[in-house]
Amino acid sequence: MAYSSSRQLRSKGPCMNPTAPDPLKGAHVVVFGGATGIGLATATAAHARGARVTLVGRTPAKLAAAAAPLGARTAIADITDRRAVEAVFVESDPIDHLVITAGALGGGPIAVTDPDVLLAALQERIAGPLYAIKAALPLMSPTGSIVLTGGQFSDRPSAGFSVVAAAVRGIEALAQALALELKPIRVNVIAPGFVDTPLFNVMGEAARNGLLVQAARSLPGGRIGQADEVAQAILLLLVNGHMNGEVLHVDGGGRLV
Repeated sequence: MAYSSSRQLRSKGPCMNPTAPDPLKGAHVVVFGGATGIGLATATAAHARGARVTLVGRTPAKLAAAAAPLGARTAIADITDRRAVEAVFVESDPIDHLVITAGALGGGPIAVTDPDVLLAALQERIAGPLYAIKAALPLMSPTGSIVLTGGQFSDRPSAGFSVVAAAVRGIEALAQALALELKPIRVNVIAPGFVDTPLFNVMGEAARNGLLVQAARSLPGGRIGQADEVAQAILLLLVNGHMNGEVLHVDGGGRLV
């Protein structure tokens, strides 16, 4: 088969048409961890582009507050609870995109921390997404996508977070294998670095602020990230139909230092 020119090939791509409708307009985006932080920022950005949004989280009050400005549907579920996750999709509309940002910051030195406490990171970051993906699949559009959340610990592990590092590295391998298994549905990973979100609140205010200040000083840009910056990268993964099996780093150069 012969092609007349590379220009003709490029012109056939929908992304080359500036008047094409936004692919998120009217799309249904389900966001786990959607009540706060990166999940809420993603839902807000998708809504601004015309998407219909379902927010999934553990805390009813937070979900209600997050959903009100967006007119979003809400569902209460802890991502580690298989039955609760499956219930999210029982009365769901067809789904175009599934985004999973749920994940706590837990860890501790392996020598002094209960292994079951450490392994909770695997349940939350590996098992939980599997529950959600399996339950969502019958409703997923074949032109849709799934975005999972990894993190900087995959490339730059830190003492005290060994199992979290294993979990986020594992989510990268999982996504790349699922990109083959679930085709034509695309599966990608967003890998944030240090971002100003409630994730770090469990440390207490003083420890949280100290960690983030130290992180900002270490980064080439001299600052940590914001949730909306990560959200914009997630939206890129949703709408770019040629991104598949990708790990997109939004870490301010954190892997370099």
